[in-house]
Amino acid sequence: MQPLLEATVSPMRSVPLVMAALLALPPLQAQEARAPRAPEAQPARPPEAGARAVPPERSSVTKHELALGGQTLRCTATAGTLHIHNEQEEPDATVFYVAYTLDGAEPSRRPVTFLYNGGPGSASLWLHMGSVGPVRVATASPEATGPAPYKVLPNEFSTLDKSDLVFIDAVGTGHSRPVGKGADKDFAGVDQDANAFTRFIARWITVNQRWNSPKYLMGESYGTLRSAAVAALMENRGMSCSGVILVSSILNYGALQPGLDVGAVGALPTLAAIAWQHGKVAGKPADLKSFLDEVRAFARGAYAEALSLGHDLPEVRREAIAAKLSGYLGLSTRYLLQANLRVDASRFRKELLRDERLVLGRYDGRFEGTDADAAGETPGYDPSSTGITGAFVASLNDYLARELKFTSNESYRTSGQNLNQLWDWKHRVGGGGGGPVAAQGRAQQQPWVGADLADAMRKNPRLKVLSVNGYYDLATPFFLTEMDLAHLQLEPKLRGNISFAYYPSGHMVYLDLGSLKKLKADLAAFYEATK
Repeated sequence: MQPLLEATVSPMRSVPLVMAALLALPPLQAQEARAPRAPEAQPARPPEAGARAVPPERSSVTKHELALGGQTLRCTATAGTLHIHNEQEEPDATVFYVAYTLDGAEPSRRPVTFLYNGGPGSASLWLHMGSVGPVRVATASPEATGPAPYKVLPNEFSTLDKSDLVFIDAVGTGHSRPVGKGADKDFAGVDQDANAFTRFIARWITVNQRWNSPKYLMGESYGTLRSAAVAALMENRGMSCSGVILVSSILNYGALQPGLDVGAVGALPTLAAIAWQHGKVAGKPADLKSFLDEVRAFARGAYAEALSLGHDLPEVRREAIAAKLSGYLGLSTRYLLQANLRVDASRFRKELLRDERLVLGRYDGRFEGTDADAAGETPGYDPSSTGITGAFVASLNDYLARELKFTSNESYRTSGQNLNQLWDWKHRVGGGGGGPVAAQGRAQQQPWVGADLADAMRKNPRLKVLSVNGYYDLATPFFLTEMDLAHLQLEPKLRGNISFAYYPSGHMVYLDLGSLKKLKADLAAFYEATK
């Protein structure tokens, strides 16, 4: 792959400088903008007995230009690591980040947005290389992208004109690792993870003298659960946020437990959207939005009531509900009756196009694939994941080394080793004051972080939330998010602080180019509204 653009490079240094990598476009001209401040180098610490070595903090600083919105932006990119410290002020992890900062901007007025993916246990290459950063991977979505060589393009839909951007890899992913007395289990949990991210953000803004900058959080998938918890922790630690951007949200794991009706109700509009996209809806309406408004009303009304009756539902009503579902979902009434009116997402992905021997994607129902066993109950893989993973992994590794000049003897982990198996799902709300669970001093066994987000919004009434949702996302259905955000128990004057944006795309809304363009416009408006 040819270099995107020329860049002025500062060699690797052993300093805890916290900024990140930026797009290389035409050669940087002579004007030198204010560079981020770097603390003095810290040597590696020898490990204590039973502890890991503490490597020095590192950074690679490069200068770039990006043509954006009719102007040329000069930027500093920093790819590096920072230590975070435990309560004894000892380093327990080194956190890898890539930060993009606008040269010449006034730090006290310049917003900074912290971005991360989810998993739990996923690195942040997806948001970094696909969404609002200065570069983006070109994919064939919703078709499979195929093998290398891949194209990494200047991102004309970046939000760098609105905010500095700091992409963070969770400990155990990317180049982030436990160090010293830190261990994987210390970061593998709802509260452990949120605490580590909050510590990193505090460290970054301290090192870079950005305490007075407007601060934003942008998480995707499990990263939205993290954002709610981190927003509450930041508020309690004196770092009020201006905005929280939730991309493809999962806020309430308890709602997904088997035997509960809320999961089936929340998924129905997404299932209907996918059926509509594939032409399986009876008398397919021309307008998707109006169609989904109708499905929402049915889901929260007649459908939810019918499911609540369980086996006490009269047979006549059962058959009527099955007929209605059949019209929305393109499945036979016989199948729906046999499934007790509850449509499992995995089985739906196999059933909808069974007559064509095709399976659908989980993260994005527009993607299609084939299985070895066309008669099976569930898909053997997710074509919306396999269709883009190779492009993102290869492009990120090439970009870090070639453009950002960051290399490491350790591999970049796209996902953490055994983090899911180690994950501690217990959660205490907001550090206190977040509702009855916190007041009673009990930990939730399945996290509901809506209380954390509400806690932060009550304490900081100017905090605003934007919920970003793809219509074809079966991993985090948009209607379930709407239901979650409608149950924050906010006073009317705060409810208007939450807004929603919808896209004809999937979990990674930015894979669709038209959706990425709209996302840029929606985010630009959100930044303006939160000034």
